[in-house]
Formats: sequence, C-alpha cells, structure tokens
Amino acid sequence: MRISDTAFNEMREGTSVRPIYAPLDRWLAEVPAKRLAQRRDEADRIFRRRGITFAVYGDTSGAERLIPFDVIPRILGRKEWNRLSAGCIQRVRALNMFLEDIYGKQEILKAGKIPTQEVLGNPLFLKEAVGLKMPFGIHSHIAGIDVVRTSPDAWYVLEDNLRTPSGVSYMIENRSAMQRLFPELFRLNRVAPVLHYPDLLLETMRSVAPAGVDKPNVVVLTPGSLNSAYFEHGFLAARMGAKLVEGQDLYVEGERVFMKDTTGAIPVHVIYRRIDDDFIDPEVFNADSVLGVKGLLRAIRAGNVTLANAIGNGVADDKATYFHVPTMIRFYLGEEPILQNVPTWRCRDKSDLDYVLGHLPELVVKEVAGSGGYGMLVGPTSTAAQIASFRDKLRDKPEGYIAQPTLALSTCPTFVEQGVAPRHVDLRPYLLSGKTVELVPGALTRVALKEGSLVVNSSQGGGTKDTWVVED
Repeated sequence: MRISDTAFNEMREGTSVRPIYAPLDRWLAEVPAKRLAQRRDEADRIFRRRGITFAVYGDTSGAERLIPFDVIPRILGRKEWNRLSAGCIQRVRALNMFLEDIYGKQEILKAGKIPTQEVLGNPLFLKEAVGLKMPFGIHSHIAGIDVVRTSPDAWYVLEDNLRTPSGVSYMIENRSAMQRLFPELFRLNRVAPVLHYPDLLLETMRSVAPAGVDKPNVVVLTPGSLNSAYFEHGFLAARMGAKLVEGQDLYVEGERVFMKDTTGAIPVHVIYRRIDDDFIDPEVFNADSVLGVKGLLRAIRAGNVTLANAIGNGVADDKATYFHVPTMIRFYLGEEPILQNVPTWRCRDKSDLDYVLGHLPELVVKEVAGSGGYGMLVGPTSTAAQIASFRDKLRDKPEGYIAQPTLALSTCPTFVEQGVAPRHVDLRPYLLSGKTVELVPGALTRVALKEGSLVVNSSQGGGTKDTWVVED
C-alpha cells in the first residue's frame, strides 16, 4: 500500500467533505478543468513577468525557474490555526532564549540539560557571537518553522529555520494571484489577510533598533542579483519602503554603519540581512568576501546597529540541535511543548545507529547540515543501490546524520495533469520576533506535485499553494 493511500486527507473524511472545505468543493464541482488550466497558465505568466523565479544551486545551465503554483488553496480552520501558531510561537521563544543563553551564561549547559560538547563543539557555534547583546535578547527576528500534519490533531515540527529563511514572498504573491484569478472564491469564504506581512516586518525591524533611535533607518542587505532568492530581497525591501543594498553600499565609521548616497552619508540602524554568516564581515569571517561590510561586527558589539538575524543562529537550527528543542521549552518556559518533534534517531549514538542501519528501507535519513531536500534518503521510495550507498555513509560518518520515521504527510486537493488529485504538503509559517512574537494568519504551503512523492522542496520539483485561514 502506498503512503498516499493511508495519509490524512485534509479535504475529505471518507466520502464526506470537511466543513471548512465545503464551499471550495461545491465551487470545484462547477468549474471546468479547462478554466483551472487557463488560470494556472495565467498565474505562470504573471509570476514570470514579475520576475518571481529562482535559480537552483549546482544547475550549470544558469536558467531561472518558476516555482509551480497550484490554483487550489489549502484551507485551515481558525481553531486549528490558533493551536498551530501558539505552538510555533512557543518554539521560537524558547529557541531565542537558547541562543541568548549559549552565547551568554550557558545555564542550560551547566544544568546538564544538553551535552556541552554538542553545543560548543558544533561547527555552527560561533565564538564571535559570544557575549553579543541583542535588543530584547532576540537573535532570530525572522523564523520559518516547517511543520507537517499526519491526522486532524497531529502536527509535527520538521525543521526550525533561524538564519535567513526564504519563501515569504511566495506566500504574499500566491495570495495576490488568487485574489486576481478567483475573486469569486473570496466571496464564498472568510479568508484571513496576509498581505500586511511587510508592514509587520518593518514594525518588527524598527522595534529592535538600538536604544535612543527615534526614527530607525532599515535596509535589506542582499548578496546581489545572482542569489537564488534575489526577487524576494527586492520584493520585501520595496514593500517595506526600505533600501535594498549590497555590501559595497555600506561602510563602518566610528563603529557606526552608514549608507552611501548621492546626498551624503545616511546612518543605518537595522540591517535585515540575507547573507550567510561566513560573508557578513570580512574583518572577522571570510577575508575575501565582497558581499559583507567590513567592521560590521564592531558596530553591532558597540550597540549602534542591529543585525536581523544575528550571527551564530545556525547552532540552534541544525538537525542535531533540533532533538533538544522540547528540552529547551521545558527549561526556559516551564511548559510542555504544544507541537511535537518527529521521533528522531541520532546516528552519533551507537544504539540509534544500529537501529537505523537495520531499518533503512523504512526511514528518512538526513544530513545534519543538509537543506533543500538534498543529502537525504527517503527509504520507502529509494532503490537498493541508494540504500546501500547511504549505509556506507552512515558507517563512515554517523555523527553527520539523523534518521526519522517516514511520516504519511497529509494531502490536499491539487490541480495536476490528471485533474484534481491529492498531493502531499507541508507548511512554513513565518514568525517575527521583536518586543513580541507575531505572525500573519497564513503561511507558505509547499506541495509535492509528483504522485506519491514526499519531497516538497522547489529545488526537487515541488510547488506552492495559497494557504487560507478561515473562520470555522
């Protein structure tokens, strides 16, 4: 039996349609497939005209691709959204407290709740971030929490993205496209808004400006037009009314950051950066970097500029640290986790490794530092040769991998070549942390367009959907 046959169908329970999907179901029964195909093609033209494309790293052709957009929305009820968002907020609060702690007093390590070597010996732990004081103790101002669903009430966190999470522009553009293409659907459903996300982002950025700054100047720092997410950098800067800058546009003088301008030097107070740690400051990290700003870390330490997100966040969102997030929630918040981790075997532990090696055809194996759907094995859909190759990798470097059961990700109705059919989905809400933690009532739904596939990443052929939160 295929995983798709046993997965939770978010639209249907047996032969019945779940109430929140009823208006959509009636609409789909009346709309011919030809019209859906025409609207999908129109959406593709809109996205291409607006430059909503991405590049795949390692693709030598250099071609820009569209992320396929599915014209059938995913629908969540307000009550289930409230529980999901509360769980994500709880998680991000604990992760920020963890980052503040390990780069400060390290109380969770002293209490023996997490093995010290697993944190301080992690290559993503940056000694350069030790003692760094961030406004309100916030290190990850923008977080993307990847969650999946396996039943009406069971949501699991797959991954925490605390460095430079991308994709929020697709959440916004998907909503804009749906409103343009299918206005009648919005008259049938009370859909919560998401288009104010850039305003909320700007408000968050301003809230974490250095003390004493009345009118903070916010910029978006991009590595440039060759970056795969460059469209999003420009999109968010334009929607926030902030300047889109590259490293060469900024300089540090007197431990303050300034932006070059034809009218003179303009002080910069908050930098929403989309550049990796290694390239952010050539004075401290990669000396050959032309993407960052020399002396930036000195300005941050002096309290004259806020970097969002802070350096060193990778130690909190890699797949080895993921195992400990429930412990963080209990330690820092004194609460039980609202959302659960996926059960995880850590191959660094011999007993876990032995289990994984004996059950590879049943498991998903991931590189601790992997992302984008690369460096992973989905046992049930892999060949004997692929499984044998991963067995060798695990024996050679067990500490570089974790393993998890193959979850039957929920499915949503999706318009594919065969018509409307269920396809597996995940969800990425975007959380903004400043004085408070907030998120818009919506998220990026990624969908595996290939029948039976569980890999939703755009780099692996996945697409996206508009995500609706509606009143129950």
